[in-house]
Amino acid sequence: MKLSPTQRAYIAGFLDGDGSVYVRAKPNDSYRYGYQIAPSIVLFQSSKSKEALKRLHAMLQLGYIRERNDGILELIINKVAEIQEFIVIAKPFSLFKKKQLALMEKIIEAKKKIKNECDFQAMLKLVDIYRVLNYSKKRKIRP
Repeated sequence: MKLSPTQRAYIAGFLDGDGSVYVRAKPNDSYRYGYQIAPSIVLFQSSKSKEALKRLHAMLQLGYIRERNDGILELIINKVAEIQEFIVIAKPFSLFKKKQLALMEKIIEAKKKIKNECDFQAMLKLVDIYRVLNYSKKRKIRP
């Protein structure tokens, strides 16, 4: 996909204003270390602006749109390859979410290199950094 610098800056600005970048460690006993690592980039918009979000989705050609029960639309990007593509598009232009995007890159790389419980715990510590970057008060995992 070939986007102009203006389009890339618009996408980064949309993320900075109406987006979220995070990785969740969801308890799941079917995974080797008891957690599923779920990275996501989500762009939010009122369902009143559905056409605008559809145009953004068509421009990006990444993720999918989901309509919540509360009248909010989400453009969800949660496949690792698509997340990496989005980071390449938006990171150089992002003002407020640059740290979150850089952390996402670190976590994706760390996840690829996990060979043991110690490596997994080190990656979970990276995931916890989102708590500070995103002002989250929730923390449900580990020692």
